[in-house]
Amino acid sequence: MLKKRSFTIARHRTSVALEPEFWSALERIAAARGLPLARLVAGIDAGKRGGLASALRVHVLAALDGGGAQKNGPRGAKPVRPKSGENV
Repeated sequence: MLKKRSFTIARHRTSVALEPEFWSALERIAAARGLPLARLVAGIDAGKRGGLASALRVHVLAALDGGGAQKNGPRGAKPVRPKSGENV
């Protein structure tokens, strides 16, 4: 079940629905960085290109990956391209 939370980002109110496990992971990431959750969410929002919920999930996955996926920009890892002659 999704859990909805509301934030004010850039003077606009927005709501995001995520699984409780993602909220828990985001809270741990924010605490480790010494940030309030709202500030972490605002920072992720500033670098996103798609929806905020997706950006938050990708951020959690990148953090689990040791941040390696973030080396290629705010959207995460580069897409994997099939090798020559490989079917997709």
